[in-house]
Amino acid sequence: MANSVLLKFSALRLTPALMCNQQSRTTTTKHHNPKFKKERAQKFLKIDLPDFNEDHTSYPPHKLRQKMKEKGVLPPRPWMERPFYISATGGVFEAYVPPEGDGKASIVSTSRAKQTVELLEKKSKSMMAIRKIKSFDEDYDSKKFISHAQDIYIKAHESLVNNDKRALRLYVTEKAYSEFRHNSHLKTIRWKFLESLEPPRVVHARCTDVISKENIFGQVTVRFHTRQQLAVYDRFGRLIHGSEILAKDVLEYIVFEKHLSNLYGTWRVHEKIIPDWAPPKEPSKLTRVMPDPEPEGPPPDTVAEAPEPPAIEAK
Repeated sequence: MANSVLLKFSALRLTPALMCNQQSRTTTTKHHNPKFKKERAQKFLKIDLPDFNEDHTSYPPHKLRQKMKEKGVLPPRPWMERPFYISATGGVFEAYVPPEGDGKASIVSTSRAKQTVELLEKKSKSMMAIRKIKSFDEDYDSKKFISHAQDIYIKAHESLVNNDKRALRLYVTEKAYSEFRHNSHLKTIRWKFLESLEPPRVVHARCTDVISKENIFGQVTVRFHTRQQLAVYDRFGRLIHGSEILAKDVLEYIVFEKHLSNLYGTWRVHEKIIPDWAPPKEPSKLTRVMPDPEPEGPPPDTVAEAPEPPAIEAK
């Protein structure tokens, strides 16, 4: 036993001493370089975190207002404001009343003479409206506007014929867009502008404000007396209205509208005025499915009466 212990001690004496190179770790937060100690401390800001479990309903109004002022929070509003943009009006204000028999009746007739006098009385308002339009659009000129309006009128109808929805929005307002596109789904339209029987002219002008006095819209009514061709085909290629061969004389009163307060506003087709004395439109030649034939039976007079059941004799 003693010999084994001596052998172990001798073995330990002969082994080389091991160097302990393990680094010591400490919990100190000091930087190795004390320079810029103050600047490093300023990088950290103490922030008061909000208490999400705090019950704000229990505070009185003055205490709640004090808390909101400390945090820089504005008081909530009882309504929600949503921005919206009005690019067109919903109708025609002070619509133009076309004289009865315009384009057909003689100017010498008494009815036309009375209507001419009434139009002259209303012309002063139109002149004031045109002056208002010129205050927003300095380049406005009635003679130049007539050719521009006719160009807009033709391009709007060509966009409808080509089924170009994006181009149509450039030439008609949001109100007129649905009226242009009404009942045109799965239809083939052929339209052609041939000539002007009478030069177009401005017959009416009005200006109005919407919501605020600075938001002003202008409307100008132009009279067109033209010759056109129109043909409408259904989805099966059958002609349901008009003709591509025959041309018709068309008298129209088109209202053009512009958002005058908008710097980038443009004139667009807004509505078409149809007078009360205008003849009714021709009905379209619609195609319908033929009903099934009724089953043939004997005439009502020759219907055989049902035989009476035999009487049962009592035994």
